[in-house]
Amino acid sequence: MSLARYFIRRAVFVLPLIIAIITINFILVHIAPGDPLSYIVGTEYVSPEYLQRLRSEYGLDRPLWEQYWIYISKVLVFDLGQSYRYREPVINVIMERIPATLLLMLVSISWATIAGIIIGVKAALNYGRRIDNLASMLATISVSIPTFWLGIILIILFGSFSRLLPTQGMVSPSNIGAKEITPEIIIDVLWHLVLPGITLGTVYLGIYIRSVRSLLVDELGKDYVLLALAKGLNRTHILWRYAFRVASPSIIALVGLNLGTMLAGATLTETVFAWPGMGRLIYESAIARDYPVVLGIFIFISISVILANLIVDIVNATLDPRVRY
Repeated sequence: MSLARYFIRRAVFVLPLIIAIITINFILVHIAPGDPLSYIVGTEYVSPEYLQRLRSEYGLDRPLWEQYWIYISKVLVFDLGQSYRYREPVINVIMERIPATLLLMLVSISWATIAGIIIGVKAALNYGRRIDNLASMLATISVSIPTFWLGIILIILFGSFSRLLPTQGMVSPSNIGAKEITPEIIIDVLWHLVLPGITLGTVYLGIYIRSVRSLLVDELGKDYVLLALAKGLNRTHILWRYAFRVASPSIIALVGLNLGTMLAGATLTETVFAWPGMGRLIYESAIARDYPVVLGIFIFISISVILANLIVDIVNATLDPRVRY
């Protein structure tokens, strides 16, 4: 099967999958308890006529199937609706938060991937030895620590006790509202990234250590590696030159999958550190019953995961033609 045909076959399933995800999310959000109008009107008394006018304005007085049909027809033309809370298009609300989340994700996935691969390789080269046991212990601890708990512990240690690192927001109060990006602001943002970046990346560090170690240990036990060792080749050279190349499609697939899931998993980290990204936005919108924003973020995350998997499939099919069959 050619690469183009393989790509077309994979891409054909994207649209039906997105529609199915939109449908499920729409039903789950609308059957959840709570009324979005209660947040809009607040605690003050309002007349039934005013409430009815608001329901009509936001289309909440229509049957659920009709609301779904209107919503799905708008989504297909890239209209995610109007936010109840912000009173502006949902796409604008989401686009304002995307850069902060992408920056946090990039930092987190980068250090976790690099560190995980290095530690996993060291563990595979020293299989059964002390380094391998320490790496396995670190991976187990890493994947077992709850994200919100780790974030709170880091805030206590580096914010409350030592006061070494900032614990809230993306920039210092003095730089809020700055219109130009200066070296000072860049350093300030990177300084604020340290704790949330460590928190979000820690879980993925353990995943990479386990996966890389397992893949390389399995690969180093194959016949071609034993033949290369018998010919006098260095074990480290064999690992990087041959075994790692064979295992790289699986590692790339893991990175692509984590990029999609990390976008959804950033909610707790951004909430704990008051990071102004999409994770915090979905938390605030769920509390406010802002259905259009919640659905818009769900759609964005779903599409991101699907596209990440599609890209990984194409990369793997390019690196290893056997995948196409």
